[in-house]
Amino acid sequence: MCFRVWIVCVAVATSVGCGMHRNSEDDSPSVPPARRAAVEDSVRTFVLNVAHDVTQEGPAAWSKYFADDPAFFMADEGHLVFPNSQSANQAIQNLTRTIKSIDLRWGDDLRIDPLTPNLAMVAAPYTEVRIDTEGHRITESGYFTGLAEYRSGRWQFRDAHWSVAAAPSKVP
Repeated sequence: MCFRVWIVCVAVATSVGCGMHRNSEDDSPSVPPARRAAVEDSVRTFVLNVAHDVTQEGPAAWSKYFADDPAFFMADEGHLVFPNSQSANQAIQNLTRTIKSIDLRWGDDLRIDPLTPNLAMVAAPYTEVRIDTEGHRITESGYFTGLAEYRSGRWQFRDAHWSVAAAPSKVP
C-alpha cells in the first residue's frame, strides 16, 4: 500500500511541476512573442495619447482613461486616494474647477510589460506642470505605474500609482 501512495505522490508532483514550466525565452508564457510586440505597441500608443489628451484637454481627459469599474483604484505617495472609479470621477470634476492647464510628459524610459493579451503593466518617469485658476504654477516630477486593461475595444488604466520624487536632502 505504501508503494501505491508513493507512486501517486510522484505522479502528482510530476504533473504539477510540468504545469508550472515556463519558457525561458519568454517571461510571459501567456503572450506569444508576436502578440507581445503588438500589445507593447498598442499600450505605448495608449500611454502617449493619455499625455497628449491630458495636456490638450486638462484634467477632464483623465476620466476616459481610468476604468469606469468598481475594481479601479489609485494610490499616490503611499496613500489610497481613489478607492474606486466613482471617487476618481468626483475628484476629476473638482480638478476641472481648480486647474487651468496641465502639461504631462512621460520620460524616455517608458516600460511596458504585457502580462496577457488584455493586461499590461506600465511604468514611466513623468513630469507634470499644472497651472491653477489663480495662475500658480506647480512643477512635479516622479514615477508612475499602472495596470492597463484592454476592454470594450480600448485600453484604460485599471489601477494606478503616482509617486513624486522627493527633493534632495540638504547637506548640513
